[in-house]
Amino acid sequence: MSRRHVIFLLTLLFIWSFTLPIVTFANEEHSKEEILQQRMSYYVQFDELLIPWHFLAAIDQYERNLQSVRSDIPKRESYIAIQFSDEYWSGALNPVKEDTIPETISYFGGMGLDGDGDGIASPKDDEDVIFSMASYLSKFGSTDEDFKLALWEYYRSEEAVNQITTISTLYRHFKTTDLDAHTFPIPVRNNYSFRGTWGDNRGWGGRRIHEGTDIFAGYGTPVLSTSYGVVEVKGWNQFGGWRIGIRDNHNSYHYYAHLGSFHKDIEIGDIVKPGTVVGYVGSSGYGKEGTSGKFPPHLHYGIYKFNGRTEWAFDPYPSLLQWERQAKKAK
Repeated sequence: MSRRHVIFLLTLLFIWSFTLPIVTFANEEHSKEEILQQRMSYYVQFDELLIPWHFLAAIDQYERNLQSVRSDIPKRESYIAIQFSDEYWSGALNPVKEDTIPETISYFGGMGLDGDGDGIASPKDDEDVIFSMASYLSKFGSTDEDFKLALWEYYRSEEAVNQITTISTLYRHFKTTDLDAHTFPIPVRNNYSFRGTWGDNRGWGGRRIHEGTDIFAGYGTPVLSTSYGVVEVKGWNQFGGWRIGIRDNHNSYHYYAHLGSFHKDIEIGDIVKPGTVVGYVGSSGYGKEGTSGKFPPHLHYGIYKFNGRTEWAFDPYPSLLQWERQAKKAK
């Protein structure tokens, strides 16, 4: 089996991990709808702390995203993905690293709290975990700026703050956490063609590999957002020409390049959903601003995943095949 086939299969497994309809916890099966409802019940449970539910939901999703791509972070097999280190939960100077007694945890300055009133503060209990995080956030306030400050103090990472803020923005706008739908980036009624071009050599601007899939279509063909997301980047790039970058709720950055033009209503900070027209196919790039026509018109589509440390590209071709099938079926 070739290296390209291995990468293709691994990417398929990665994609399917987000689309499985059944999730198992402790040998019990729950549908996606049941899981989302249960999570929401945790997010809204502590309204008296004046913490918007989408703040807690965004942190929880961010932690879940990291656990799905990091082998060095254990997966929390429960409804809530938020995890605390022993030192953070029990207190750095606490001699009992797995302490669950609220009084001693408090004495040693730990963050762990008893959320369900059973007299135990357990990092394995979803209510205790979500209550502890809500209590931490409440110390800073309930505005967006308060939230960003709390995230910075907790994660000490500007990238983490940006990722979680984006997720929170999406959840607040759409009033749900069920934002996993996708679509093909070109209307399937149009003429287009594409194949797997991941890893192909590129010579312009120095030797490099192709980190995406080229979808060939005529000038002016609409380019659609494949996901829910927030427009993070819009403008010129010497490699990608006129391009747009959209961040979704799975720590993924969707890159649309070589556009002929942008949609007139799309600006940085805008919230989009699958099917939103963000621009139009062109042949821009490979030169100074405004350069066009150095290659046939096409959309370069790429996806980059943030894992809490770095951002890395993965092959979008399997996803595009899946989304194309779904879009054609829905026609």
